[in-house]
Amino acid sequence: MGGSNADSASPIGRAQMGRGRCFLETAGVEASAAPQAGRASEAGRMNVGVAHSEVNPNTRVMNSRGIWLAYIILVGLLHVVLLSIPFFSIPVVWTLTNVIHNLAMYVFLHTVKGTPFETPDQGKARLLTHWEQMDYGLQFTSSRKFLSISPIVLYLLASFYTKYDAAHFLINTASLLSVLLPKLPQFHGVRLFGINKY
Repeated sequence: MGGSNADSASPIGRAQMGRGRCFLETAGVEASAAPQAGRASEAGRMNVGVAHSEVNPNTRVMNSRGIWLAYIILVGLLHVVLLSIPFFSIPVVWTLTNVIHNLAMYVFLHTVKGTPFETPDQGKARLLTHWEQMDYGLQFTSSRKFLSISPIVLYLLASFYTKYDAAHFLINTASLLSVLLPKLPQFHGVRLFGINKY
């Protein structure tokens, strides 16, 4: 009997006895302090009212988990879809894979400027392409190296499977140069002939 009084006197005992009441009230904590304590602990665990923690998510998107694998899978799917078209030969499929890949890379990395996110950077990203925004403009990062090496690997595969045919070789080489030259550090922020300046 004395043990049950001791249990009911402790905060845990009162919490167990008062099943109809709030745990914080039965444990001896004031109900008015509970929401403030909850908000303080939540503030340390999560961002409230923001969608992302980066000033500009374009800077880090290519460093996201699985993005390189997704990129390789998409290029592979493009190649398989082109292979399934019956009247395309193997050399034509490889050249088309290379040209379509490089065209998409040129448009998304070197032509489209700005960001789809609302950024608090006072419009600095508005005049920069995605390539120029990546990794805050740092050169030779792992994601930049990956995006520079992948068109070269695709070019070598296309050249091999087209058996270095002159017409395919010229098309593949021009396509490669169109995405490789804008990636060079010397062309960072450069607009040739004022094209895509604004």
